[in-house]
Amino acid sequence: MGLLKRILGKRQATTTETSADTSEEVVLVNAYATVTDIPELDFPHELLGQRDLSDPDLAEHLDGFIGYVMSRGDGQMTAMRYHLWRHLQRVQNHISMKVKQQDLSAMSAWAARANALLFMPDGSVRTPDLTLLMTADGLFFEHEALPYLPDALARREKSLKQLAQLNPTPPASMPPVLAEAEVHLRSVSDVVHRALSLFCVASEGLVILDKEDSSLPFMAEHNPVGLAMLSPQEKAFISAEEPDEHMAIQMSWRHEALNVLLWALSKQPEPLSPASDVVESQVMFDKAMRLIELNNTGHVFTLRPTAEILDQLDLTWRQHWITRQAAQSDADVEGLISGVVMERHYALNWLTNFQNDIGTAWDDIDTPT
Repeated sequence: MGLLKRILGKRQATTTETSADTSEEVVLVNAYATVTDIPELDFPHELLGQRDLSDPDLAEHLDGFIGYVMSRGDGQMTAMRYHLWRHLQRVQNHISMKVKQQDLSAMSAWAARANALLFMPDGSVRTPDLTLLMTADGLFFEHEALPYLPDALARREKSLKQLAQLNPTPPASMPPVLAEAEVHLRSVSDVVHRALSLFCVASEGLVILDKEDSSLPFMAEHNPVGLAMLSPQEKAFISAEEPDEHMAIQMSWRHEALNVLLWALSKQPEPLSPASDVVESQVMFDKAMRLIELNNTGHVFTLRPTAEILDQLDLTWRQHWITRQAAQSDADVEGLISGVVMERHYALNWLTNFQNDIGTAWDDIDTPT
């Protein structure tokens, strides 16, 4: 069975069913929604199939669909092909259905709420309102925007205004990050454990650079949870017979990632400190020890509002684009410290699963810009 048939599904030997009234023409639609919870399908339709990420076959199906998109036409990576690929990677629900021609406009309203791309019988990929994004032959329409939910778009506008005075300025074509309806945050316990582990490796990195005694005996006594939850790379770092100075430098920067997670766990209304400032190790030590104290006494932690976390993610992602662009010219950016921004992006991508498969391990987090 060809790839196109596999994507469309076995049930439609004929892609349309026509009656004397063209409004009764039935169209097979495959919708790929990025939201976590699908809105009610409140329009006339015949449901053929519905699945989410709990179905292991969906990941394989999406890989096939992405392969289809990437192989169309000349295969050259363009901005639209890239962003379409990234959009499909965020799909969390797939719905296959038959919809009468007369009901397509009502379906489009639903698809907008679901932030769904539509795959049609002619092999095209379309926006919720059926505007062409890609033809079956691989013709991409660069001028048409991919769909994004309103809060994600508003978040991008807010970030661009904050960064408007920097040079280079992030392009307006850079898409927004996740919307609240799309995000999967790490569990609170995972965030607490990760923060405690970062405290271990950041502290050990500093004492190695300062040529002081190891912090590991202190951690074994006061922060055994952090030691127990280290990632494989972190375990290799602290168990090395000879300290690796380059790795120690990298690990000492983890104070900046720790700062993000402590901020995410804080109930205080203060914003995250500016990306122009390196956090003080003593401040991080005091905050981490307070975290240990609260964890040992059974404190019930919560994350700050999702909207605040996503605001910071959107801003940090664009800041990272700026620092990476500046680095290509060996230039600094006033108001941004590249190491601070990079660690924040890493921690926030892990926290929100942005640009990574849900549940990606700490060591494997990617931070593309």
